[in-house]
Parts: sequence; structure tokens; C-alpha cells
Amino acid sequence: MPSQPSALAPFRHVDFRTLWAATLVSNFGGLVQQVGAAWMMTQLTDSATLIALVAASNTLPIMLLALMSGALADMFDRKTLLLTAQVLMASFSALLALAAWQGILTPWLLLGFTFLIGAGQALYNPPWQASMGDLVPREDLPAAVTLNSVGFNLMRSVGPAAGGLIVAVFGAAAAFFVNALSYIPLLAALLRWSPPKRPATHTREPFISAVGTGLRYVALSPNLLRVIGRAALFGFGAVSVLALLPLVAKAHPQGGSMLFGGLLGCFGLGAISGAILNPRIRARMDNEHVIRLAFLGFALATLALGLTDTIWLHALAMLPAGASWVLALSLFNVTVQLSTPRWVVARGLALYQTATFGGMAAGSWVWGGVAGAHGVGTAFVCASAVLGLGLLIGFVFKAPEFGNLDLDPADRFREPPLALDLRGRSGPIKIMVDYQIALKDVPEFLRLMRQRRVIRRRDGARAWSLLRDLEHPEIWSESYQIATWDDYVRHNLRRTKTDNEVTQALRQLHRGEADPLVHRMIERHTVSPSDDVPLVGKIEVP
Repeated sequence: MPSQPSALAPFRHVDFRTLWAATLVSNFGGLVQQVGAAWMMTQLTDSATLIALVAASNTLPIMLLALMSGALADMFDRKTLLLTAQVLMASFSALLALAAWQGILTPWLLLGFTFLIGAGQALYNPPWQASMGDLVPREDLPAAVTLNSVGFNLMRSVGPAAGGLIVAVFGAAAAFFVNALSYIPLLAALLRWSPPKRPATHTREPFISAVGTGLRYVALSPNLLRVIGRAALFGFGAVSVLALLPLVAKAHPQGGSMLFGGLLGCFGLGAISGAILNPRIRARMDNEHVIRLAFLGFALATLALGLTDTIWLHALAMLPAGASWVLALSLFNVTVQLSTPRWVVARGLALYQTATFGGMAAGSWVWGGVAGAHGVGTAFVCASAVLGLGLLIGFVFKAPEFGNLDLDPADRFREPPLALDLRGRSGPIKIMVDYQIALKDVPEFLRLMRQRRVIRRRDGARAWSLLRDLEHPEIWSESYQIATWDDYVRHNLRRTKTDNEVTQALRQLHRGEADPLVHRMIERHTVSPSDDVPLVGKIEVP
């Protein structure tokens, strides 16, 4: 059995090491800001719903904007997007600090600022997650994702406690100023980073089309759908802890911002423990059992929060909650990254984040409403039941393993010379591929064609069909349509090495003297004299 890569292997790469360290500082500031915002809301209002919506205002923008950010991250320079997002978040954080210092914050103004900071985070997350593949090689990717969780939760163990102290001594405005300053090291690290240039292989896909492409790819990838669905359910149930913890701290006679920060610190310590144990647990369990363990651990933690009133029991319950949080979300993240080719990875991650943070935003609103109507304890018990449901779902829809799919580009396609002077937007393009298949090979041919259909549709083909010649039954034709010639070129450039294995298997079944014949045609109902002009003198037109 091959040895497992070291959990610290990503630190061998200087760019990862530098950005990881700078991210620690930024995460510290963000967690201090979250404590300040959550606690200030308890001072501005007694509404359980508004208090819970502080968590939702951080997650809702990610649900709404992550897919658009993912499309931009697959289309444009990721470093530019990362810098833009950091500048926006730093600016909004400074304005929030100024408003708090001037004493002009209202509950809705506070939610507005946290929403804008969340919008910056929504722009930042997909290109940052997709950049892991640029910072470390594929074999170190699981460790890199886990180390990102370790870094965040290392700060979660000290940031909330520090935030509680800062709020208690200096006020919430100071916490917001700390967050504004914390962006400086990461901005400097990003400016020094020189990521590898992605080759421009063809014209850039239009933005709306790129968004639709990401949706289509995930919709036609059953394994991704299972991961994303479970992540949304986990986020919906697990966010109850983060959304309602300010009310838990406030309800204790000795409660205050220090207790709130301390409980969040326990959550962070549990998360660090989960990250440390993560490689050992994954070495002994398949993905599905790791996810079930995470759902079970968090369900028991929320049940303990709902049924007890003792501070030390609440602190203990935060430890398995934090560990389960890291086990589940890091595994979901790695599975999406390793199951998605690089050309669409940012959009795949964005849809995962949309589902996860959408679940969190909905959960924050729902559990805040339940807490306001029936009490915090009831809300935690109901959240525990939802997490139990997430565990049971795994017995029917199991999570996929990472597998050994080679999702690097096949790089086999060469744009053919054309006898017509087409524009890139000319279309629709009709493709037909002719195969000659022996009767005994038909069952295997049909099995491969089922895979080919999924690959074609996932990469942009429409109206796919398989035809058989009535007069010559050994002749089969694969037929599909692409909107434009540019889309056809992109369709072929998206083919991965794993996809190419299906192509090679089909060629081996083909009994013709040459390779399967490909017909590339453009649909025309009427032909304009100025369009589709033969390139006489360049290519002989039969």
C-alpha cells in the first residue's frame, strides 16, 4: 500500500506557506469582527431572529454570489479577483468600524455591513479554493485543504476569546478596526504571489454561458450532487450552534461577551483536534463513514446544548461540534476538488459553497425563529433531529470516494482546417461520428455510449442521439449539436484524460480501416451569399 502523504507536505511549497500564514492573520480579524457583530446585535435588540440573522448575513451573500464568482474565477486571472475581494472587505470593515465608533449603528445597518463583508468573502472564496491546485500538486491537495481548516480553527480557538476581551474592554468598534487592519498582511502576500499563467487556449466563454456551464456540469455529475446535497443539510443543522450561541451566553447569569468568545474558543479547539485526527480517521474509514461520524458528533453536541444549562457541559459539547465541523466540511471540499476538472473547478466549488452556505443562511433564519417562538433549547433539539436525518440519508445515498480519476486535460484536440470561412459565433454546429461495430461488440459499444452521452452533455452538447443504419446494421452514428463553432472548440478542449479512455475504447471497437469518420456540419435553412464562403485557394472543396 502506498504511504500516505504527510499532513504537513503543503508547507514545502513557499507560496502556500506564505499565503497560509497571512490568512491566519486575516482569519483572526474576521473572527474578532464576528464576535463584535454578534454581541453588538444583542445590545441593539432582544429579537432572537435578528440576533441569529447576524450569522445569516455572513453566509447569505455566499449563497447568492458564489456561483458568479466561480464563473469569474474560471474565466479571469484569479489573483486579480482575490486582491479585489480583499480590498472590498477591508473597505467595508473600516466603514463598519467608523459607524460603530460614531455610535450610529442600528440593527439593520449592522446587518447591511456584515452582508457587504460577506459579499466580499463570496467573491474571494471560489478563486481561493480553486487556487489550491496552483499552490500544491494533486497528491498534496487533501492535506492543503485540511491545513486551511486547521489555520481557520486555530484562529477560532483564540480569535473569539480575544474578540470577547476586546469587546468587553474597548467596545465593538475596536473589534471592527482590528478586522480592518488584519487584511494588510494577506494583501501584501497576494501582491508578491506569482501564480502560474493559465494558457489562453481559445476565446473566453461569455459570462452567462459560463454560469450555465457550471450548473450543467454539476447537474450531470451524480457524485457531486450527493456531496452538495449532504453539505447543504449539514450546514442547515450545524449552523444552529453558531447562530444561537450568543443567546446561550447571554442566558447564563455569568454570561457576557467573554463567555461567548470562550465557547467559540472551545469550538475552535475541537476543530483543531478534528483536523489533527482527520488523516488517521480517513485512513481507517471510507468517506461515507467519516461523514456519518461527523453528523452523529454534531447531532449529539446540539442535543447536549438543548438539554443542559450548565456552562461546563456546554463547553464540552462545543469540542465534538468543532471536530465534526472540520471532518465534514473538509471532506466535502476535497471531494468536490478531486472530482472536478480544472476548467470548471471554481464553479464546482462555488456551487458546493452556495449549497452549504445557503443551508447555513436558511438554518440561521429557521433556528432563530424557532428559538424566538419556543426557546433556544427546542431549537437545538430540532437541529439535532435534522442532523440525525443527514446521517440516515447516507444509508441510501452514499458519499463517493475520491477515486483515481485523471482530470487533467487530454490535450488531444486540434482545431480542424475548414473549407468555409466561419465566424466563432457561427452555428448551430451539427456533429456526426460514424462507427462500424461488429454484432458481438454491440453490448459493449452501447455501454460505452452511455458513458459518452453523459460526457458529451456535461461538456456542452445538446440533442445527443445514437443512430443505427437500417440497411447496414453494423454502421452506427453518434449525433449531437453545439450552439456555435467557439462552443464546439471549447467542448473538445474540456475533455479530460479519463474521458479520453472512453474515446480510445470506442476506437478499439471500431472495425473500419480508418478512425471513426467525423462529420462537422453547420445548420442552414437559407444561405446568405455573404456567409459560409468557400476558402477557394486555401482548401480544396470537393
